[in-house]
Amino acid sequence: MNWAIIHPQTQQQWSNYYHLRWQLLRMPWKQPKGSEQDLLESNSIHVMVVDSQQSVLAVARGHQNSKKQAQIRYMAVLGAYQNQGIGQQLLQYLEQQIQQCFQVKAIVLNARESAIGFYLKQGYQIIGTASTLYGCIPHVKMQKRL
Repeated sequence: MNWAIIHPQTQQQWSNYYHLRWQLLRMPWKQPKGSEQDLLESNSIHVMVVDSQQSVLAVARGHQNSKKQAQIRYMAVLGAYQNQGIGQQLLQYLEQQIQQCFQVKAIVLNARESAIGFYLKQGYQIIGTASTLYGCIPHVKMQKRL
């Protein structure tokens, strides 16, 4: 399959990017459109995987928490494209972008239980518990030192 990692730039790309975030990370829990965005959007690195028809297959965002630490949020891959290396390559690309732009010492993220194994394979370690989203989705806090 042909796909590429890009930064959304056009209005249509941004619309598709946020739609996938909402579709995979908010809609299943009956969260409204708009809940897939927060106040850090304009200060973040946004990346997505698109196929040859420009359909969005995966998304992720990184932002700086402090001088030494960045955070990855809103990472999601369409179910039909999971376990094909797309998530791994998207994560590695975003980590490189974070290092170049923010020059931090560590990246943290809050992982759903179903994603813990994926992040462990990418070099992240569990460092604690994180909030339970919508009262029903437990998360763990993970970190990767750079």
